[in-house]
Amino acid sequence: MQENFVDYVKIYCKSGKGGAGSAHLHRSRITSKGGPDGGDGGAGGSVILRGNNQMWTLLHLKYRKHIKAKAGENGGQNQSFGAKGDDEILDVPLGTVAKDAETGEVLFEITENGEERVLRQGGRGGLGNTHFKSSTFQTPRFAQPGEPGEEGWNILELKVLADVGLVGFPNAGKSTLLSVVSAAKPEIADYPFTTLTPKLGIVQYRDYRSFVMADIPGIIEGASEGKGLGHRFLRHIERNSMLLFLIPADSDDLRKEYDILLKELERFNPELLDKQRLLAISKSDMLDDELEAEMTEQLKQDLPEDLEFIFISSVSGKNIQGLKDRLWQLMNKDA
Repeated sequence: MQENFVDYVKIYCKSGKGGAGSAHLHRSRITSKGGPDGGDGGAGGSVILRGNNQMWTLLHLKYRKHIKAKAGENGGQNQSFGAKGDDEILDVPLGTVAKDAETGEVLFEITENGEERVLRQGGRGGLGNTHFKSSTFQTPRFAQPGEPGEEGWNILELKVLADVGLVGFPNAGKSTLLSVVSAAKPEIADYPFTTLTPKLGIVQYRDYRSFVMADIPGIIEGASEGKGLGHRFLRHIERNSMLLFLIPADSDDLRKEYDILLKELERFNPELLDKQRLLAISKSDMLDDELEAEMTEQLKQDLPEDLEFIFISSVSGKNIQGLKDRLWQLMNKDA
């Protein structure tokens, strides 16, 4: 099955060359030696990125390796200006970061609907010979050529924008939770890395409010060094306003799993540790009240004091509303 979510493309972009200015000298039935009347050449078209909040993927650019804007037209006689070359406008999702492929330099990021940023600037049109005449030089027979456009490889990366990012090992129950709290329908199976691409879900909350939750692909130890799914998916976590850690109740060592997840995030980007965190113990429908009470006492001793945790079950619906309430409170505590 072809994946419809594409978060990385490399494209070759070429803006249009500017049109040449005209070196025409005026001639008519009554004037055989008129002065210069050459018009300016038109500017070349630019390659432009435009934010579109209805798009979630870069799939439409995956197979468009070469993007080319139109050249400007040459100037003409009677100070006729050449037409500007048509821009090539590429609609992209919000959260798209544009980079120079050669240097890795981040050029800009598209964050607002309708925002337009120039990726490759079109060449300037050349000046016609009318610009070069003077009292001492009345018949210039030359004009400027148009400037060449810019060209080169660019990388576009999409960083998912969401309110809550789900962080956990494969099989922690992230996809199941997302399917329960939102209308998202991630594919779920009993093997590692079921979610190979981030899945977004709109979580409906009380009083017609809502927030966005993103299921980030499962982390494995060493992901920050590029093992497993590696950097490609860790970068999506950078854009979440808070992180929901998910660890199953049948884990051999809850604290150890939490520490590994935290360490991978820190290695990738230490700023991720500044985000608000909440820990959900998933699959807790398998626990009876007595066992849950024991685990609660143990977790209070093992986990950092400032880390809240909640027992949930996506299968039975246990504490799902309580989880949504707490996420909403944490996201809006500074509002």
